[in-house]
Amino acid sequence: MSAARRHAAAPLPSEEFRRFVAITRRLRRECPWDRKQTHRSLRESLLEETYEVLDALGRKDTADLAQELGDLLLHVAMQATIAEEKREFTFAEILTGISDKLVRRHPHVFGTVKAKGARDVLKNWEQIKMNEGRRSVLEGIPRHLPSLQKAMQVQRRASAVGFDWKKRPDVLKKVAEEAREAGAARTKRKREEEFGDLLFALVNYARFTGVNPEHALEGTVARFVRRFRYIERRLASRGISPGRASLRAMDALWEEAKRKEGSGRRR
Repeated sequence: MSAARRHAAAPLPSEEFRRFVAITRRLRRECPWDRKQTHRSLRESLLEETYEVLDALGRKDTADLAQELGDLLLHVAMQATIAEEKREFTFAEILTGISDKLVRRHPHVFGTVKAKGARDVLKNWEQIKMNEGRRSVLEGIPRHLPSLQKAMQVQRRASAVGFDWKKRPDVLKKVAEEAREAGAARTKRKREEEFGDLLFALVNYARFTGVNPEHALEGTVARFVRRFRYIERRLASRGISPGRASLRAMDALWEEAKRKEGSGRRR
C-alpha cells in the first residue's frame, strides 16, 4: 500500500483531538495572555497564520505545512472556546454545521444528482446556495479579500451561472481594449478607473488560461527581487551603490541575472 493510501486510511484521531481541545480550554482558564483574547483581538494573528500556511504550501515544505496547519487549527479551537464561554455556539455546532453543509452541497456524492465535471459541481453549488436563502450569487464574498482574489471569486461565481465569455481570444481582445482605454485616460480619477478595468480583464484572462493571478504576480515579484539583489551584489563587488550606477550598467547586470536563471523577462 502506498504512503498516500496509508494516510488516507488512517484512523480518526479522536484521542488526539480531545487532548487538543482540552489543552486549548485549559489555556483559556490558566494562561493570562490567552484569557485576555477575544474574537476581535485574534483577527490579525489569524490572518498571519493563514499566510504562513500559504507560505508553507508555496515552498512545498510538508513538515512545516503540518505545523502551520496546527497553528491555524489552534485559532479555530480558541475562537470556538471563546464562543462556548459566551454561550454563542459550541465546537460541536461548528463540526455539525460544516458536515451538514458538505453533505447538502455535494448531492452528486451524497445524493442522486449527476455531475459530469467540476463545472457542473460549481454550478450546482451556486444554485444550492441560492436555495439556502442568498439573494445574489455574489453574496458572501469576504470584503477584505485581496483585490486580485476578490476579482477571481466574483468572476467564477458569475461564470457558474452562465455570465461569462465563450472564447479565450475574446477575453484577450477585452484586455487589449481596456489597455487602450487606460492609455487614453487623462484625469487621475479616470486613470484609476480604467486601470482597475484593465486589472479586472487581466484576472479574467488568467482565469480562462488556468493561471492564478495572485500566484503569478507573487512569482514575478520574487523574480524581480532576486534579480535586483543580484545587481546590488555585483555592484557592491565593484564598490558601487545602486544609486550611483548608471541605468545602462544596471540593465546589463539585469540581463546577466536573467541568463544565469535561464529564462525570464525584465518587464
